[in-house]
Amino acid sequence: MRRLLILGLLFGGMVLILPLASGGQGSRTLLTFGFLILAAYTVGEIAASLGLPKIVGYLVAGVLFGPSVLATVRPEGVARLAPVSDLAIALIAFLAGAELKWDEVRERGVLLLRIMTAELAITFIALAATVWFLQDALPFLRDAPPASVAAAAILFAAIAIVHSPAVTMALLSETGARGPVAKTTLGVVLLADVAVVLFFSAAMAVARAIAPPEGVVATASVGLIIWEILGALVVGGLLGVAVAAYLRFVGRELLLFAVLVAFFGLEIARLVHVEVLLTLLTAGFITENVSPHGDDLREALERSAAPIFVVFFALSGAKIHLPDIIPLLPLVVPIAAVRAGAIWAGTRLGARWGGADPAERRLVWMGLVSQAGVAIGLAAIIAEAYGALGEQIRNLLLALIAVNETIGPILFRRALARGGEAET
Repeated sequence: MRRLLILGLLFGGMVLILPLASGGQGSRTLLTFGFLILAAYTVGEIAASLGLPKIVGYLVAGVLFGPSVLATVRPEGVARLAPVSDLAIALIAFLAGAELKWDEVRERGVLLLRIMTAELAITFIALAATVWFLQDALPFLRDAPPASVAAAAILFAAIAIVHSPAVTMALLSETGARGPVAKTTLGVVLLADVAVVLFFSAAMAVARAIAPPEGVVATASVGLIIWEILGALVVGGLLGVAVAAYLRFVGRELLLFAVLVAFFGLEIARLVHVEVLLTLLTAGFITENVSPHGDDLREALERSAAPIFVVFFALSGAKIHLPDIIPLLPLVVPIAAVRAGAIWAGTRLGARWGGADPAERRLVWMGLVSQAGVAIGLAAIIAEAYGALGEQIRNLLLALIAVNETIGPILFRRALARGGEAET
């Protein structure tokens, strides 16, 4: 009750104060940003009191106070806060990379690859087949030629298989889980995040070959795709070495330094056109495994991770446009169920193939349901490349992502609890 009262007071104060900031976009954006952080944190605490992950509360707050419902945070505000969201995901990617130890990767690499391969392959086939069989129920595919339906099914499935490193890291930070289920899930999610970029590029090439879009933007060359991946490894590696040198010779103000690393890593990756998340993942991994002081930086980030997750997931929720999503729910819910079932089957097959222990076979799939940032970015690429058809595919994907972004954290927290790995 106290938290609800606090939330009401925050909203009432915002309604009274916001008109005073109408004269300047900068002051209005700063005001709405501060309100969104406080409101999201409060809703997160309410969610925790109900036994739900806090990040679900952050998402709900973003939707509730975003443009779709109360419009306290307006579309232009969300757009102006995009750099803050980008910085948050860069920090999350750096932290995710720092959670990986070389000894564990070397020891469990085969297991992780086998789980990822089986899970992604089965999920892709299941989702592509589902879209094909549902073509009469999808207005934008009902009268489309078979080639266009096949292209849409391939593109949809290539994005729908994507997972969410941000959700995984948020739950691990919230629960303090460090057991085999947590480590295997994180490893699979991070490997898959790299694999799906390559796979999506191949899927785009196949889709364009069987159903070329009208008036299209040129496809990225194979060389550019290779550079985005390999260049990210090179840039991230150099950045990691530079961070390790700082930790050795300076080693002060670690949190502020981590923010600067994320910011410069983000901008450098954009300037040289490499994959941003992979760049920061690599930098975090190199820092942790090269520097004897890498643990100090990682622990500083972990202690301060909560505000980062509040910002990222609240802004993610504010980007969800309910009027576009609600009409698609009757179609999206069955698709989400097929996706979850395919993830379950693929993960169990891969875990058995890799010789995982029984707990991993039963529980890891629950950590792979979530979706977030990368999937949204890939959906935007389809919308740009395929015009009206791409817009419809993107809307369907965004509705699916919204569902998975909500139920995924709940499932993963339950998995960690069942595995006895959640401290809170």
